[in-house]
Order: sequence, then C-alpha cells, then structure tokens
Amino acid sequence: MRAMILKEFRQLRRDRRTLAMMIAMPVLLLVILGYAASFDVSFIPTAVAGPDVAAVTATLPKSFHVVAANPKPDSAWARTELRDGHASIAIIGAGARPLVYLDGSQLFTARAALGGLGGSSPQSRGGLGGSSPRVILLYNPDLKTSYVMIPGIVGVILVFVGTVITSLGVVRERQAGTLEQLAVMPLRPADVFLGKIVPYFAVALADLAIVLAVGTAIFGVPFNGSVPVFALGALLFVFVTLGLGVLISSVSQTQGQAIQLAIMTLLPQVLMSGLIFPLSSMVAGVRWIAYLLPLTYFTEISRGVMLRAQPIASLWAPFTYLALLGAAVTVLATLRFRAFLAPKAAR
Repeated sequence: MRAMILKEFRQLRRDRRTLAMMIAMPVLLLVILGYAASFDVSFIPTAVAGPDVAAVTATLPKSFHVVAANPKPDSAWARTELRDGHASIAIIGAGARPLVYLDGSQLFTARAALGGLGGSSPQSRGGLGGSSPRVILLYNPDLKTSYVMIPGIVGVILVFVGTVITSLGVVRERQAGTLEQLAVMPLRPADVFLGKIVPYFAVALADLAIVLAVGTAIFGVPFNGSVPVFALGALLFVFVTLGLGVLISSVSQTQGQAIQLAIMTLLPQVLMSGLIFPLSSMVAGVRWIAYLLPLTYFTEISRGVMLRAQPIASLWAPFTYLALLGAAVTVLATLRFRAFLAPKAAR
C-alpha cells in the first residue's frame, strides 16, 4: 500500500495541470463567493424628470444615484431611459404623488428600489422625502424570477455546449490520432478550425431554439424584442464559446484536462456574469473580471431584447465586445492549431 501511495503522489506531481486545478479552483471559488456572491444592491442608477430635479435628488436614499436628468416631466423619455438600460428607476415630478417607473427586468435592483421607496431599508428611511409615489413596474410587473433567469440560462446552455462539449469532441479526436491525419492533408489551420466548430455551431443553435421555445411556452417568459437582433447576439456569443472550446482542446492532452479547463471558464461565467448576483453588488476589485466574460454581454443582450425590446442601437457596447472577443479567440485558436499541425505535417 505504501508503494501505491508513493506512486500516486509521484503521478500527481507530474500532472501539474491537475495539481494546479486542485489548488486554484478552491481559491477561485472562495474569492468569487466571498466578494461577488451578494444580493445587496448599493448602486441604483436613477433618472429624474421634472422641473424640481434638484429637490427630488436631495430627497433620494443613499443607494439612488442620478445618472440622467430632464427638466421636463417627460414620461416617454423616462421609459426610454429604462428600456435602453441607462437607468433602473425613473422618477417623474415631485410633491405628494410623484410617478415612479421601475425596471422589473433588473430583479434585485427593483426590489432594493421598492424597499427604498417604502422606507423599509435602514439607508432609505422616509422614501422620497416622505411622499407616497405611484410606482409602475415595467417589463416584469410581477417580479418573476423566471423572467430574468431564463434569458441568462439560455447563455449558460450555450456556454456548456460551446465550451465543454466542443473541447471534449476535439480532444477525443486528438487522442484517437484523427487530427494527425489532418496534418498531412492540404488544409489550412483556419479550415481545420472552422471545420471543427461548424457541427457544434449547428447543435448550439438547435439547443438555443429549444430552450427559447420551452422558456416562453412553459414559463411564460415574453419575447418582446426583435428576433434578428437577438439572433445576431446569439451568433456572436456562440462563435466565442465555440472558439473557447477549440482553444481549450488545443492546450489539453486528455479529456480530463479539457474538462478541468472548461469548468474553470464555465464557473466564473455562471457566478460573475450578472446572471445570479447583480454586478453592482460585487466588490470593484472583482467586478472587472465580469467584464472579461462573454456571458456578461450575452445576458445583457438577451434580457434587453426579450424583456425590454431594447433596440440594437442601445446595445452597441455588448455587441462590440462580443465581436472583439470572438476575433481574439479565433486568432488564438487558429495559431494554436497551426503550432499543433505544423510539426506533424513536416514528418
């Protein structure tokens, strides 16, 4: 038994990737759950409309931060600010009965805002200067959790198919020696890369259609926006996740290593993309990681299009980031494939 234990220790020492995974993953989860796992919302972007903007701003609770103001009591402007994601709450007018619009698609922010308006939060006693506002919830009037989770879960499923399944499929061929046969064929690395991701691309799109159909039919999640806008965002996101899967497979020798690396890319996206925990509740030192994750931008696109009918003009930032991530991942995966195939082609 002693010899067996020593053998396993030596094997574990040689397998540096598994050893790093065993050490890095608990630390990663501790940091994420310690700093990012919070439902407390301390920043509520607020739009104020009306001639008494300064007076209304002075009576707001501490967590309400004015990001847009309009001297006219323009209800259409206020709703547009919420639709385009510029604010989570819009206050129109002042006095005893101001009108308040709340973005229900930002579930935890809306709940925190309701607490602030009602004076139930220790930081917001007195509401809007003691007034009793008329509150109208938009986009998710019943504050249903399924309305905000289903659009994000669509992205999680695409991450799973694109990253985990793709990396396993490519590594399986690598272990079987199939990829070495490609090295002696007149194929460019870019041809190999595209040839590998197209079948998984089709599977991911089929999964997307199925999940959307189930989510809208069973859970009643609305689809209020443009189908082409949503489809464009999904295509960009799927391309990024498939590229990550191929990139992972290019640096993995076995399927076990591919699973480990895929999980290390999957977990942060689930926990830090804003799907479960609000981005505004994360510590600033950790929040920047969320802006490197493709699921963060797809969640913004899917919720914006499905729930708020957000137009593409106001979603230019997440679309741009996904396009840049897709280009970067494609270049890296192609270079890795070129480095992998070149020595074998020379034999």
